[in-house]
Amino acid sequence: MQERIIDLSETPAALSVRYDQLVIKREEGEFPTPLAELAVLIVANRAVNYTHSVLVGICENGAALLICNEKKMPAGMIIPYAGHFMQTSRLAAQIKTGRATQKRIWQQIIKAKINAQASLLKEVKGEDWGLTRMAEQVTSGDSFNFEAQASRRYWSALFGDKFRRLPEASDSVNSMLNYGYAVLRSLVARAICASGLHPSIGIHHHNRYDQFCLADDMMEPFRPTIDRAVINTIGFYGDTTGLDRGSKYLLLEEIFKSKFAINGETRDIFDAVRFMASSLADVFAQKKKKIILPEI
Repeated sequence: MQERIIDLSETPAALSVRYDQLVIKREEGEFPTPLAELAVLIVANRAVNYTHSVLVGICENGAALLICNEKKMPAGMIIPYAGHFMQTSRLAAQIKTGRATQKRIWQQIIKAKINAQASLLKEVKGEDWGLTRMAEQVTSGDSFNFEAQASRRYWSALFGDKFRRLPEASDSVNSMLNYGYAVLRSLVARAICASGLHPSIGIHHHNRYDQFCLADDMMEPFRPTIDRAVINTIGFYGDTTGLDRGSKYLLLEEIFKSKFAINGETRDIFDAVRFMASSLADVFAQKKKKIILPEI
């Protein structure tokens, strides 16, 4: 089944549900999409309105709703409340997971993230800037904070010495990264809920005001996928383009076509985050020692 991310940013629209389909009504006509195929709906236009049935239909079909502000940056997210028949037992196991297990998972996540960064640098710059060696040195809980050390090398190598990765910045590169990471976060949060886990109970990120700490943890190895999509989008439009309809369309297209090696098979990003979330639930339940992370 094809999964879709729909971005409603440029024109007004009225959303409704008819025969298990999301109907998007614009001036030029109606555009139906099966709710079962919807992965994420992004709304960034104040003139978009929707019925209660739309919100219920999105959640009941396991999709996520990403709501953006006037700067077209995500301001909130709605995800399904329940998504797995063993949710109660899986949530109990998640809560009871000890610190040693959490630190072991975080070590695996950071190793995978740094290796993915190294792979992207090799692809676009011809060398890994020592990140592969750095990944080998990551210990339980990343106690020596190799994540931050790798990040400093990575951003300078990828976008130049003058670039600063600042989530609040409004330049083209940071804006595209923010948008891509927000889409990724919603995909990961959705997969976490579908696996019967709670996205607010993190293994490393702990913030009483963040309802998606676990999603923030688990999206880390996939960030270089977004970075590659941003590089390819800038390569097409240039680094001065804003976050407009064309750049967002290409950015999403680049994310969609990303492929990952999992258990000897090639998978798309939707499958990759599902495998990861499901394996995490198994680790919490002490059925497995390691989570399944993609080779990027």
